[in-house]
Amino acid sequence: MSFTVDLTTSTKAKADTAILYVADDKKLTQAGALLDQLLGGILKHQLSTHPNFKAASGHAMTIALSAKAPYLRVILMGVGDVKTVTAHDTEEMGGKLLQALNAHGAQRAILLNSDEVKCENLSASEFLGSVVSGMRLGSYQFNHYKTTLKKEKTAKLQTLAVIIKDQKRAANHLKNIEQEVKAICLTRDLVNEPPNKLYPETFAKKIKTTLTPLGVDVEILSPDQLVKQGFNLVMAVGHASEHLPRVVVMRWYGGKKPKSKKMTKPVALVGKGITFDSGGLNVKPYEGMMDMKMDMAGAAAVVGAMHVIAARKSKAQVVAIVALAENAISDEATRPQDIITSYSGKTVEILNTDAEGRLVLADVLSYIQKKHDPKAIVDLATLTGAIMIALGADYAGVFSNSDELWQKLSAASAVSGEKIWRMPVDSNFRKEMDSVFADIKNVGNGRLGGSCTAAAFLEEFIDAKRPWAHIDIAGTAMTRGGKAVHPVPFARGYGVRLLNSLIRDHYE
Repeated sequence: MSFTVDLTTSTKAKADTAILYVADDKKLTQAGALLDQLLGGILKHQLSTHPNFKAASGHAMTIALSAKAPYLRVILMGVGDVKTVTAHDTEEMGGKLLQALNAHGAQRAILLNSDEVKCENLSASEFLGSVVSGMRLGSYQFNHYKTTLKKEKTAKLQTLAVIIKDQKRAANHLKNIEQEVKAICLTRDLVNEPPNKLYPETFAKKIKTTLTPLGVDVEILSPDQLVKQGFNLVMAVGHASEHLPRVVVMRWYGGKKPKSKKMTKPVALVGKGITFDSGGLNVKPYEGMMDMKMDMAGAAAVVGAMHVIAARKSKAQVVAIVALAENAISDEATRPQDIITSYSGKTVEILNTDAEGRLVLADVLSYIQKKHDPKAIVDLATLTGAIMIALGADYAGVFSNSDELWQKLSAASAVSGEKIWRMPVDSNFRKEMDSVFADIKNVGNGRLGGSCTAAAFLEEFIDAKRPWAHIDIAGTAMTRGGKAVHPVPFARGYGVRLLNSLIRDHYE
């Protein structure tokens, strides 16, 4: 995120690379035609003699210029069909634009026709914001633990000048984009951290040092407090580790200084934060354990969402809670068939210690309802592998007891580009969770419907008529990399935009 964006109305900005948007009709806009005239017609010539360049969204053609030209090169950036192009398309385009600029060693670029490509679904400011967002996300790196970095043989982009008329509107939109991207990168950083560095205590401290300066009230519940207050499921999951659990409560009072810590019907965000999941005594196989530092991605997304909510001074009251624990193995480990009394008072028979995420969520869901009486609850968790079998890696599964809350989430998904799919909440799944010896058991009767039975377990800890949605992000939290906006294999940063859009568009 090191390059700067300068908004201007002058073409005199010093640059080595000019960028022109080209729609799929391959016609030059006014700014493109003027530059083409100055360059002796080379742009039209190249467009007419390169039939493989279709100007589809994200496709780029680079044209080297003569020594006397005002720029070293021109990059023609395909926009695609202006009638159907979306913010998601243009964000991907931005990531590919950054790749093209860096491939040619561009240091100072100028975007000449930001106002001139008229998209039906996006204003000029929105179009620019999505492009810059893609460039920012595409520049993400995680090199914290590399002691010897290879010296870059190619220069990196330093400045991007943008010719645009409505600079005030564009600047405001870019400010919002920058805040959101910063929060996404925070979430990516948290998930990418190794588990020997990010464990419950250090994660909790990171939340406090990061969010407190933004005006978020951060409360960390220590292991002693968790025991005293009855977070028995959280402790059952985490007490086998030398890194004992923490629960972190984050309160945003709508940008106002409260006279007390009491909130009035806030929106509640809840995150699963298993900093490493060995499976406990039901130990995972090698392949299943390889990605388990990401089992706190739900908590990371909630922290990222609180970051952007506070940074943009949201008017909504939002309370967030994350349960942080390491599911380890020792002589202190919870055993299969142990029965634990939850924070709510309900008893849980633990038949599989690798179904631990639902246990920690049960306690914090009960706590947040008792202490804050939220108008709606949304929890995020890398909860089940079964959701990946059902929906793959692009869609998160949503289980909700409220049609209204689902509709709000669906609208937020459409705006944010983070895809969701509604999954069934049915009494038959809850019946499958009946225990012979306790109020409920933590796994169903087999592998079938595993995501649905997990959601049924969570719903047991939701008050009657309380709007609630559980989002299983096991498939969407990670990426294998290689995409323009996801260059680093692992953390994707999924969930920040979805939650931010939900709060901004439906609760402010």
